[in-house]
Amino acid sequence: DHVYSSTWFLGLIAWLGLALILCSWRRQWPALQAARRWIDYRSPRQLSKLAIAETRLCPDGAEGLAKLTTVLKVRGWQIQTQQDRLAARKGVAGRVGPLLVHTGMVLLMLGAVWGALAGNRLERFLAPERSLDLLNRNGDSQLEITLQDFRVERDPAGRPEQFRSVLALSDSAEPQEISVNHPLRHRGITIYQADWALAAINVQIGRSPELQLPLQTYPELGDQVWGLVLPTRPDGSEPVFLSLESEQGPVAVYDSDGQALTLLRPGGPAQEVKGLPLRVASVLPASGLLLKRDPGVPLVYLGFAVLLLGGGLSLIATRQLWAVASDGQLHVGGLCNRNLAAFAQELPALLEEVQQG
Repeated sequence: DHVYSSTWFLGLIAWLGLALILCSWRRQWPALQAARRWIDYRSPRQLSKLAIAETRLCPDGAEGLAKLTTVLKVRGWQIQTQQDRLAARKGVAGRVGPLLVHTGMVLLMLGAVWGALAGNRLERFLAPERSLDLLNRNGDSQLEITLQDFRVERDPAGRPEQFRSVLALSDSAEPQEISVNHPLRHRGITIYQADWALAAINVQIGRSPELQLPLQTYPELGDQVWGLVLPTRPDGSEPVFLSLESEQGPVAVYDSDGQALTLLRPGGPAQEVKGLPLRVASVLPASGLLLKRDPGVPLVYLGFAVLLLGGGLSLIATRQLWAVASDGQLHVGGLCNRNLAAFAQELPALLEEVQQG
C-alpha cells in the first residue's frame, strides 16, 4: 500500500520529469524562439519551396502588398513589411502550449512526490464524545478533534446509505459536519468520513446498573459482525455470545455450543438468559475517520491548471506567410504547424479578396 512512495516509482517519476525537461529545452523552446523570429524571404524561388505557395498577376506590386497587408491586419496577423516584400505570422501563442503542457506535468509530478514523501495519513475509529489529539513534531497538541455525534442513515431495507459525523475542533467555535463525499478541510488537514463500526454495547444484567462493554469484530462470522463473550456466573462460567450487525440490532444470543437462545432489541425489554434477566439498553456506533495532510495538493492543482491552459493553447495553429512582388506578379507562400489543409484553402481565398479589393 506504499507504491506511490516506493523507490522504483519515484525513480520512474524522476526519469519522466527529466525527459520532459530535456524535450522542452531541446525542442519546444527552440520552436518557440523560431516562431518569434522574423524570417526574411527575398526571392520568389524561396517561396516556391514552401509547403503552400501561390502566384497571382499583380501589375502594381506596391499596391498589391498594401492590400494584402490590410487584409492580413483585419484578420489578426502580425506584419513586417519591406520595400517589395512582407512577412506575416499568426498564432504564435500556439507554440507556448507544448511548453506549458510539459511545465504542468512537471509541477503535477513534483506535487505528487512532495505529498507522497511529506504527507501524513491516519485512520481512526471514534465513538461519540471521544477525542483524538494530533501532535506536532515537538509533541505539542496541534489539534483536538471530538466526535459529538455520529449517525448512520439507512434505506427501508436497513442498508446503510450515508454516514454523518459532527466534529468539534479545538480551535473552532462551531461544530462541523462531515459525510461521505463531503470532507472537512481545516489548516491543511482533510478529514474524510471513511467508515463506520460498532464501538460498545450497553447492557443490564439482572438489577445491575448499565454496563458499557466494548465490541470487537469477528471476520470469520461475516464482513460486518460485532460481538462479545459475556459470562453469566460470578466465576465466569456458562458464557454466552452476543452478536449483532448494526446499531439497530437485533442482538443474537448464543450459548457455548453455538445454539441460539434469544434475540434482544436495543432499548427493548429484558429477557431471561441462563436464569438471568438480560437487557440491551443501546448500541454505540463509531465513526471511521480518515485524516490526510498532503502539502503537495496546491502544486498538483497548479500543475493541472497549467496543463489545461497549455492544452488549450496547443490547439492554436501557428501560421507564417511571406509575399514578394516581382515582375508584375505577387508570389505568396506559407507554413502551418497543424491543419495544413485548412490553411491551403484559406490562402487562395485571401488572395481573391486582395484582387477584388
